[in-house]
Amino acid sequence: MAPLPQLLQRRFLCQKTHTTNKWKTVKQVTKSNFADTLSDLKTHIAESDFIAVSLQRTGAVSAPWHRVLPFDTPDTAYSKSRHAADRFQLLQFAVCPFSITSASKLRAHPYNFHLFPRDELKIGMPSYSFSCQTSYLTTMAKEGFDFNACIYDGISYLSRAQESAARVRIGNPTPIPHVVKSSSKPSVADAVFIERIKSRVKYWRNACKDSKDTSSKTDEALVRSLRKLVLGSEEHGSRPCINIDVCSERQVQLVIEMLEDFSDDLVPLIIPGKGGATQEVRVILTSSKEDKVLFQKELQNIEEEQNKKVRGFREVIDLISASQKPVVSHNSLNDFTFIHSKFLAPLPPNFDEFMCTLRLVFPHVLDIQQLMKEIGPLRKVTNIPTAISYLKDHFFAPIDMEILHEDTVNEGKIHGHNVLSISHLFAKLCSILKIAPIQSDNKNLVPALEKYANILTPCSLSPQESTDEDIRVWTNNTRKVNCEHLVFLWGFKCGMTAGMLKSLLQGSHDVFSKEFDVRLVDKSCAIVVFWKPGLSETFMDLINSKEICGSLGEMVSEGLRAAHYGTYKKVCRLGILEADLARSLDKALEEPDCLWQGDSETNPLEVYWYSDSIINFDDL
Repeated sequence: MAPLPQLLQRRFLCQKTHTTNKWKTVKQVTKSNFADTLSDLKTHIAESDFIAVSLQRTGAVSAPWHRVLPFDTPDTAYSKSRHAADRFQLLQFAVCPFSITSASKLRAHPYNFHLFPRDELKIGMPSYSFSCQTSYLTTMAKEGFDFNACIYDGISYLSRAQESAARVRIGNPTPIPHVVKSSSKPSVADAVFIERIKSRVKYWRNACKDSKDTSSKTDEALVRSLRKLVLGSEEHGSRPCINIDVCSERQVQLVIEMLEDFSDDLVPLIIPGKGGATQEVRVILTSSKEDKVLFQKELQNIEEEQNKKVRGFREVIDLISASQKPVVSHNSLNDFTFIHSKFLAPLPPNFDEFMCTLRLVFPHVLDIQQLMKEIGPLRKVTNIPTAISYLKDHFFAPIDMEILHEDTVNEGKIHGHNVLSISHLFAKLCSILKIAPIQSDNKNLVPALEKYANILTPCSLSPQESTDEDIRVWTNNTRKVNCEHLVFLWGFKCGMTAGMLKSLLQGSHDVFSKEFDVRLVDKSCAIVVFWKPGLSETFMDLINSKEICGSLGEMVSEGLRAAHYGTYKKVCRLGILEADLARSLDKALEEPDCLWQGDSETNPLEVYWYSDSIINFDDL
């Protein structure tokens, strides 16, 4: 990237600070005010250019190596995030529709939704058991988080997959939209079935109309009951109806087609059975065309109210998805595995399928970490306040934030303020990088942002650098290396440092006479990088050989073990995430290979080796 103008490189002296008292103005949303908030949120999403999101979880990782590390491929990084999403729960979901004007003015509308997966419909969904980490809960408690309000007034929700299952369990009648007639000719059995049902419906319809015309107020209740019993008639609300038993979806189609041709005052409803298949078709008789239109509107309103009750907070997810606006986040892989798991469907088995599904719902995801990598000193910064502070001290890029919330009841609370920081940092980065984020339409990103979209793996290099497929040394001592050149090593003496281990290996065998590198992943396991192709295979053959001798042989006899990168992928894929990586690798080697299908042919084996940012316990 070309050097930034000197004007931008001088130290920050003065900036507009109109947002000092506005950071706390985040509207807090619970079950009690959720319905009223949705209409405002829908308007703000429609008027915005971007939507920032931020999640508050009950935990994230249990051990240092569970984090996404520089040597993780997209699949191993995704496997770790998937494990966390399946294990922990969301308690807060902050949403901030915002726009950036050409005058560096940020207009933001932040909301913070308090969530709790409660079984609102009494059908056993959602029924989650989840883990909590005391460090996360302690931090939330220090910020004044009300756990009682969360449990009793938090907004519940169902994912899209759970909603489909819930409809089957609830078993409510379902309106039938206009049905396209089948092109296949009816069989003899179909013809007999159609005539039998048509005759029955015709007799029932005529009898209902005749009884309405001839009935008087003096009719006894017993007479009316007998008439309904003979006709097989019931009532749906105040309107007469009749239920038609069906044995297959083919018969459902035949009944609906017959009713459309037979009369224009009949409305069919699907009555589902316990297994999800159609149990019967309920036919309702309306008094006129006007009454039919009124009844259909009533059905639509009932269905919409039921849908809102079932969806809960997922209504917000659907609003964001329907807008097709770019979604801005920090640590996108973790955030969107949670979003997919809780609000869409169970997570797919691999990263490629996950991305395909995610793009259908959120076509443009922007992670501010990808923009931060364009500014060298921020490459390794993961803390948002630290990044904002650095930019304020080194660049002149004033951003005037304007928050337009009429609700001031919850101004004293700071829950969800992180979503404002994400919006602010995104606007500041766009200003410094000379990116004009104003879009010409609501569906496409400006070209300057296109290259940063949908890069969810946090350890990926910037787009310009990642296009080079050759191994090269970067200015920050970073090389691209193939997974085949990596070997995991464990079983060495406790307290061994990376430097000590490398010294022992250098004199143990000729295979270590060429350039190689050693780093500790955690205190139990190290990773060895052979920079010359083929040496990793030679080392693995050597360490598994019975003829091994010398100091390397002594280390093996004392318990030294080694495994290819494929074993590490197996650990992540199967979720064998023990506290120590060494124990996880041991368990993975014990698992039969038939239980794990590798995908080396379909997934890339190139990772990025950050020798200066990998966990190094020597420095702790």
